[in-house]
Amino acid sequence: MAALTASIRRALKRLGFREEWYLIIIGALVGTLTGLAAIAFDWLLHRAFDSAHTLEARLGPVGLVVIPTVGLAATGVLVHYFAAEAKGHGVPQVMRALITRGGFIPWRTGIVKVATSILTVGSGGSAGTEGPIVQIGATAGSVVGQRLGVSREQMSVLVGCGAAAGISSIFNAPIAGVIFVLEVLLRDFSLRAFTPIVVASVFSAVTTQAVLGENEAIFTVEETLHALEFTPQELPSYVLLGGICGLVAVAFQRLLHKGEDLYDAWRIHPLLKPITGGLALGALALAYIALEHALGTGSLTRGPAPAFFANGYEPIHRMLAPDTYLGAEGADARLAVLALLLLLMLFKAVATTFTLASGGSGGVFAPSLFLGATAGGALGLSLELLHLIPDGSTPASYALVGMAAVLAASSHAPLTAILLLFELTRNIYVMLPVMLAAVLATVVAQLLDRDSIYTFRLRRSGLRVGRSRDLTVLRRVHVRGVRQTTLPPEPVYPSDPVAKLVAMHAVYDTPDFPVVDERGRYVGMVTGLDVRTALIDREAIPLLLVAELMRDDVPPLLPDETLEVALDRFAACDAASLVVVNDNEERRPLALVTRADVMQRYRDALEEA
Repeated sequence: MAALTASIRRALKRLGFREEWYLIIIGALVGTLTGLAAIAFDWLLHRAFDSAHTLEARLGPVGLVVIPTVGLAATGVLVHYFAAEAKGHGVPQVMRALITRGGFIPWRTGIVKVATSILTVGSGGSAGTEGPIVQIGATAGSVVGQRLGVSREQMSVLVGCGAAAGISSIFNAPIAGVIFVLEVLLRDFSLRAFTPIVVASVFSAVTTQAVLGENEAIFTVEETLHALEFTPQELPSYVLLGGICGLVAVAFQRLLHKGEDLYDAWRIHPLLKPITGGLALGALALAYIALEHALGTGSLTRGPAPAFFANGYEPIHRMLAPDTYLGAEGADARLAVLALLLLLMLFKAVATTFTLASGGSGGVFAPSLFLGATAGGALGLSLELLHLIPDGSTPASYALVGMAAVLAASSHAPLTAILLLFELTRNIYVMLPVMLAAVLATVVAQLLDRDSIYTFRLRRSGLRVGRSRDLTVLRRVHVRGVRQTTLPPEPVYPSDPVAKLVAMHAVYDTPDFPVVDERGRYVGMVTGLDVRTALIDREAIPLLLVAELMRDDVPPLLPDETLEVALDRFAACDAASLVVVNDNEERRPLALVTRADVMQRYRDALEEA
């Protein structure tokens, strides 16, 4: 395989392509493989879910407890004995592999992730399929990269190719798949990464459409949504919705992480934890059915399983259908639907927490969409009851916008959420409220929690995950923001004896010494290393002058120059510190900045980003 890779590189180079552009061909391969894997995964998942539904209908209430428990118990066995990385919602595991292992993911992780996700979601576990398919696609990209012997940097791009291809296939949303990878996983919008990821995403979507014989997503939106429109009078309502969805996302994230902490601290055998999660899920199902019966409405639930089981796509479809709200005639009936929406939002959050915290395998993408649909539908119905939405509008449009807002707030990726909703609906008229609510929800979430649902545990484990790409940070932070070392009050001239530097070094905590001319202009640097080297021959110290040790190839820095410039100059002159001067004309030394201080400021900026 390595020989094949080398041949492809040479052929493309002869055709005039840059060397790394052979990743485009590999990206197409990864996209095709991931598209096929996504189709097979979705088919198996549907067969498992249909079988579980049939069995639940036969067993009645007992089945709602037994089937999720068995599914989660089997998941726990596979995770415990074969691949610990298959536990959880997938995306953080891919991010950890990119940060700590350069994108290296064992093939076994992808295989186990397929099985565990089918067992968890297919048996009714409250989780999504998007996180697993991202991890499966990332594994495919990593394995292909390993077989071809690509570099560490190129491996990260191939992992991104697989992840984008997974989103592209599962949603028929190639643009959102690309942006998700660039915005969440790689945080790199360079052309080098962008090109092969776009190719992989397109090939995945084309493969899915060719195999399925239709240009539709595995998760589709009702055609009635194409009629939804936005009116300017609703602008304050969508501002309110953005704020509410930000709070919902933060509450869901904190609940999930609290559940994970409690399960991690619970000192029982790891194989017993998923069983307790399945039993809790069954208890929630029984409680929900009783409450739903008391409300006297089942418009959002069809079949034996509660609406919050599995990925929740069918209930989302119904929440996005205007007929769901029009069918509830009278204030009492609409209040019952409102209560049911709020109940579903609460139960979905708790059920997802039990499913994933106990050791299940599935994504948080679909639960975020579900929570957004319930929150948006509930707000829209409330406004309708209060006669605060215009004629012709419907709570279904608020449910749609809420999906994007909660997804954006939980992932801190508003661009991904906006483009995903656009590709799902293909309706440009709903984009204005979607854009507004998604951005506002993200702002609210970031004000309350610096980390997204994906990065919280990564950061707490000691991994630094900034929200901005390295080059952006380097160009945003200036030298004046770096910790600076004060210069000795006495200037150093080229004509001074080196013995003066030895005496100053004993008094002042200065690593290096800037040298100035008679007008106080910076002319060069004597480094601490040079002084220590001179001290080897102590007898020569009285005879040496500063001019003999001074380096004139160490350029100064200006306070308003960026960290990017500072690192470039450190690399060019191989010095431990640089002098900061007031301007390019006077060149009067102000302070010293060390390479270590620049790197520390850079790390701090990543934390602040």
